[in-house]
Amino acid sequence: MHIINISDKKDLSIKASKWFSEKWGIDEKIYFESIESSFNSQTIPQWYLVLDKNSIIAGVIQNDFHNRKDLKPNLCALYIEENYRGNKLTNQLLKFIKNDLKTKNINKFYLLTELAGFMKNMVEFLLKILWIMKLAL
Repeated sequence: MHIINISDKKDLSIKASKWFSEKWGIDEKIYFESIESSFNSQTIPQWYLVLDKNSIIAGVIQNDFHNRKDLKPNLCALYIEENYRGNKLTNQLLKFIKNDLKTKNINKFYLLTELAGFMKNMVEFLLKILWIMKLAL
């Protein structure tokens, strides 16, 4: 398995658009346009995927497909295929994104979710990231 910013593998645009659309029920075309616009962006949007061989097994976007415009930049639409859950993949993905965003001079971000259980499990990890980011400043 490996994690990528989709800007580094542009040929996955159509496949990723379809995958996100299937997971979240938003028109594939909207995702495709956002992915394509990310190729020329140094800030928002950014799109991240976890690949296992040729399959997309997880993804998250930095975008604004939600009503909380005050929380910028943010990550939303985090999805991990069910059979890959419970392997700390989310931790790896968030660390990758944190490091990638740092190269774009973005030193903080928000994670938007409606899943209380997920957030409870992530609190320790997120506090650790914040502490590391504070030390880095």
